[in-house]
Amino acid sequence: MLASPLYLLLRRAVLPALCLLVIGYFLTHALFGPTGYLALDDIRAERAAALAHNHELARQKKSLERDIQLLDPRGVDRDFADELVRRHLGVIRPDELIIPLTPVVPPKPGDSLPE
Repeated sequence: MLASPLYLLLRRAVLPALCLLVIGYFLTHALFGPTGYLALDDIRAERAAALAHNHELARQKKSLERDIQLLDPRGVDRDFADELVRRHLGVIRPDELIIPLTPVVPPKPGDSLPE
């Protein structure tokens, strides 16, 4: 029984057609998927927002570490402790003004002095 030329043509075309469909599937997802090329701008914007949030959290952490150092039981900064107690207990009078001061950081060995 001889196969028809149409049957032979279809039989030879099935494997390449399946390969093209698989390649098309992956290309479609590479372009239009949630992490594809077209979503790259959104991913970059999310990354920039996450980095900004990370920097803000690092700043808050540094501030909290400074507060912890000022409240060290071996040498409590009395002004800072007084400010915290008055602020959290609500005993600041309306005519009082609290001026937050930034801590003076001693220069590290080898740093040049500002002119």
